[in-house]
Amino acid sequence: MLWTLIRTHLRPYAGAVSAVVVLQFAATVTSLYLPSLNGQIIDKGVAQGDTGFILRTGGIMLAVTLVNILATVGVARGAAAASAGVARDLRGEVFETVGDFSAQEVSRFGAATLISRNTNDVQQVQQVLNMGLMFMVSIPIMMVGGIIMALREDLGLSWLVAVAVPLLGVIVGFVVSRMLPWFRKMQESVDAVNRVLREQITGIRVVRAFVREPFEEARFDEANRTYTGTALAVGRLFALVFPLVMLVFNVSSVAVLWFGSHRVDSGDMQVGALTAFMTYLIQILMSVMMGVMMSMMIPRASVSAGRIDEVLATRPSVVETPAPVALPGQATGAKAASGQRLDVAFQDVVFAYPGADVPVLQGISFTAQPGEVTAIVGSTGAGKTTLVDLVPRLYDVTGGSVRLGGVDVRDVALDDLWDRIGLVPQKPFLFSGTVASNLRYGDPDATDEALWAALRVAQADDFVRAMPGELEAEISQGGGNVSGGQRQRLAIARALVRRPEIYLFDDSFSALDVATDARLRAALKPWTADAVVLVVAQRVSSIIDADRIIVLEDGKVVGSGRHTDLLATCTEYAEIVASQAVREEAA
Repeated sequence: MLWTLIRTHLRPYAGAVSAVVVLQFAATVTSLYLPSLNGQIIDKGVAQGDTGFILRTGGIMLAVTLVNILATVGVARGAAAASAGVARDLRGEVFETVGDFSAQEVSRFGAATLISRNTNDVQQVQQVLNMGLMFMVSIPIMMVGGIIMALREDLGLSWLVAVAVPLLGVIVGFVVSRMLPWFRKMQESVDAVNRVLREQITGIRVVRAFVREPFEEARFDEANRTYTGTALAVGRLFALVFPLVMLVFNVSSVAVLWFGSHRVDSGDMQVGALTAFMTYLIQILMSVMMGVMMSMMIPRASVSAGRIDEVLATRPSVVETPAPVALPGQATGAKAASGQRLDVAFQDVVFAYPGADVPVLQGISFTAQPGEVTAIVGSTGAGKTTLVDLVPRLYDVTGGSVRLGGVDVRDVALDDLWDRIGLVPQKPFLFSGTVASNLRYGDPDATDEALWAALRVAQADDFVRAMPGELEAEISQGGGNVSGGQRQRLAIARALVRRPEIYLFDDSFSALDVATDARLRAALKPWTADAVVLVVAQRVSSIIDADRIIVLEDGKVVGSGRHTDLLATCTEYAEIVASQAVREEAA
């Protein structure tokens, strides 16, 4: 999986990789040539007192060293550029893939693991790729070439090479075979730490409100200890490898000096040849050590590559239709002139989450007409939010259909569909930036006048004018520097700026006081006069004037009509109204 992923994403950098291979070859060959030159200087120059030979050979050594330095620098730069480019492309591909996920796929993976896969896992692949590009050619050439050059110097000591290299190979194989499961556990531990930390930061107000800091600290400590224990297990394997490698390295060096000195004393070998043989053995063992490092990085990178590929291989449940059908009419507001208005029809809609035993929605049928407000009420868990999410295809129905202007939403190009919809989610989210940049998510070309008009309707212009910079006032990530009610009103204004044909308000007035809620609903009427308005509400006072109220219970429609009609005909609705009236009287 690792090599498939790397090979696929290295194709755009084929030229850089080719240059790195050539430079690696040059750097390795020059490294192999230098010990032989040094041995010649000792045996032919120093031993015979030939100063001219020493100077000539020394000059060649300097030239070869310069080539080696330039080639090594080129390899490092090329490997860094190619690996960083692949990592950039991988992060972009993962980001684009996740951006196409429906809410179903995002929920299945979880935000914490998607973040760690696009950061930590990609980094692991980048590191092993960088090491591979720097040493993939030099390690085998250095091992094979070093052995050949060492044998050229003296065959009598060749048995040392035959013993040292296989011994290192056995050690590496033993350790690497035990690293793979630990690296998999390490990545899972990183996910757990990210998940707990993200929950604690996101829910810090809840944690403090319920005085649960000790409990959350214990949760984090548990995840942190698990990660630490896994890291220590891996560290122990690393700690085992390098002493063994260095033991082989040092014993081999002592053996060369011991047996080589006897051969020099007997006249079978010269001092320069012994020095060169020693250097070649060091180069061989160094290349094996680099191979050890590569081998220990590969298992963790393989796990990371598998996790990345799992994301890239996941096909979203909501997909673009290959033959899109155009919606009737045109986009509205500042974008285009008005055309035929769209209605939203639910026809025998059924929806079930994957693996669920019972559908969330069953047999839902009604039509929301343009120019009307259609409200959806019901008890907690009745399926109100899920019903609204089916219109913009955050989920796809598992039975029946949702139709806009008579066209099934699954047959509409996603961009065309989303261009007609303004959504205010149950949990309004603001992006880091300014008030203006957040509002222009609705329409990037909106003028300041259009932004102020939307803010006035959303009852947000007063507090925006009071902020330093007004439209250019800073908004922190998630809208943390504004209150919940202000966040809701800015989210409503963002949808109003879009001037869509369909408005989806998912419990979007819950943080507003009664007076602000009433003013906002009054201002909305002329603004949305020609649009379909679907409102999910918990507070009956917010939808009491709706043209139609749909009552959901256990995923089924149990009532439909105006407020006064439902009071007389729908027991569930009457109970909701009565319970809220009791709460208001108690208040």
